[in-house]
Amino acid sequence: MIGKISTPRGEHVQPLLYYLFGPGRREEHTDPHIVAGWRQPADLEPPLRPDGKRDFTKLTGLLLQPQAALGKRAYVRPVWHCAMRAASEDRMLSDDEWAAIAHDVMHRTGLSPYGQEDEAVRWVAVRHGDDHIHLVAMLARQDGSKPTLSWERYKVRAACLAAEQHYGLRSTAPADRTAARCPTRAESEKAARRGLDEAPRITLRRQVTTAAAAAGSADEFFARLDQAAVLVSKRFSVTSPGQVTGYSVALPADTTKDGGPIWYGGGKLAADLSWPKLKQRWTPTRAAPGRPHLTLTPEERNAVWDYAARAAADAGAQIRTLAWTNPAAAADAAWATSDTLHTAAAALGSRILRQAADAYDRAARPPYGRIPSPSPAGNQLRQAARLLSAFACLTGDRCMASVILITRLAALAEAVAELRESQQHAAQAAAAHAAAEQLHTAAHPAPPAQPRPAQRASTAAQLAGQSFPQPARPAAPGQPGPAPGGPPPARRPPSPRPRGPTR
Repeated sequence: MIGKISTPRGEHVQPLLYYLFGPGRREEHTDPHIVAGWRQPADLEPPLRPDGKRDFTKLTGLLLQPQAALGKRAYVRPVWHCAMRAASEDRMLSDDEWAAIAHDVMHRTGLSPYGQEDEAVRWVAVRHGDDHIHLVAMLARQDGSKPTLSWERYKVRAACLAAEQHYGLRSTAPADRTAARCPTRAESEKAARRGLDEAPRITLRRQVTTAAAAAGSADEFFARLDQAAVLVSKRFSVTSPGQVTGYSVALPADTTKDGGPIWYGGGKLAADLSWPKLKQRWTPTRAAPGRPHLTLTPEERNAVWDYAARAAADAGAQIRTLAWTNPAAAADAAWATSDTLHTAAAALGSRILRQAADAYDRAARPPYGRIPSPSPAGNQLRQAARLLSAFACLTGDRCMASVILITRLAALAEAVAELRESQQHAAQAAAAHAAAEQLHTAAHPAPPAQPRPAQRASTAAQLAGQSFPQPARPAAPGQPGPAPGGPPPARRPPSPRPRGPTR
C-alpha cells in the first residue's frame, strides 16, 4: 500500500470536495461516498439535490468551523490531503477495512488520535474507487489550537506497512530515505510542454553525480560542473570567508517567468549530494584521483578499461561474500558502484548505460542518508571511475574493451541486488535488478533487423517489370495519381474498336 501526501497543501477545501465527489478527469470516479471521518459517515455524507448534484454546504461549513475560530492564527494553507492506494493485484477491501486504515493514519500522524475525535482536527475519508481512498483534513483543532505535523510521511508509511501485514496485502519497502527527490507535477508538466525527455531535476542529478564521481577535490568538482555547462551558486561561511558551506545548481535553459535560473540545492537532488556528504568523498581515507599521462599508448588505454573491469569483478566477488555474513562491510562498494556506472556511461556516451546508472542510484544509497566507511573495494571502484573520466576526456577513444567492462558491471549490479535482498530492502534490490537488465542489454544488443528479400518473380511479366522498371507517368486530369511509395495504379484495358463499316 502506498500513501501520498499532496504538496503543497491546499488553501480551500470546497474545490477538493467537488473533485472527489465528481466524475474525475477521465470519468474514473465511481460511487463516491464517505467511509470514515471525525463523526459517523452517514451524518457527513453530502445530500443529493433535486437536480442530482451534491450539496456540500453543510460538510464544508462543518470542516471550516475550527479554521474560522483560529482567525489570524490559522494556517494559510490548512487543507491536508493524503491518498491511500492498494496494489492492483490485492483483494478489494471493504468500506469498514478502509475506514480502519483511515483512522490508523489519522492516529499515527497525530491529527486525530484515538479518543480525541471531539478535540482534534475535522476530517473525512472519501472512497470513489475500488483500490484507494482520499483523506481530507483541516489543520485546525476543535479545541482552538493548531496541530503540529512532524515526520508525517514516515508515519503514513508506517501505517501502510501495518495495513499490509494486517490485511495480507502486497508487501512494500519501508521508508529508508534511499529514493531521490522526484520531480514535482509542475516540473514534469513544464518539461512536457517544452518537449524535454526528462525534468531538469533529473538531468541535474545525473550531471552532479557524474561530476562528483570523477572529481578528487571540491575545486575539481566545480570545474567539472562548469565544463558540463551547469550553473553553480556557492554559499560561503559568514565566520570563515572563502569556506564553502553549500551549493546550488541550475540549467541555463530552465528559467522562471522573470528569466532567472531555477536553482536546486544538492540535498534537494539526492540525499548523498548535499555539500557535507560530498565533502566526505574527498577525505584522505578514500582513494586519491587517478590521472593517466598526457600521451597514452594503445596498451595504456586498454589498461585503463582492464583496470576498471577488474575492479568491478573484485567488488562483485567481495559483495557476494559479505552479503549474508556482514552486509555493512559491503555498503561502501555498493555505493561506489554508482560512480563507476555514471562515469562509464559518460565515457561511452551510451543512452542505455546512462539509464542503467539512473536506475541503480537508489540501490547505491545507504539507508537514512548515511555515508558508509571506506573500504578497499570501494576505493578501487572510485579510482576506476576517476581514471575512466580522465581517460575519456584526454583520448576521446570510447570503444576500448567496453563490452567486458559492461558485462562486469552487470554482474556487480546483480551482486548488489543480492546484498539488498539479504537486508530486506526490496526497493533497492529492484533498482539493482533493473540496472543489471539494462547493462546486459547494453553488453549484448539485439542484432539489426535484416531487410526482407525482394519478392521472386513468378511470371514473365513480373520478371520484365523488375528488370525494366517503367518511369512514372503523370496522371491525366481528374484521375488519381499513384500513391507515394506504393505500386502504380492498374492500367485500364483499351476501349474495343468498333466493328463494321465506319461510313
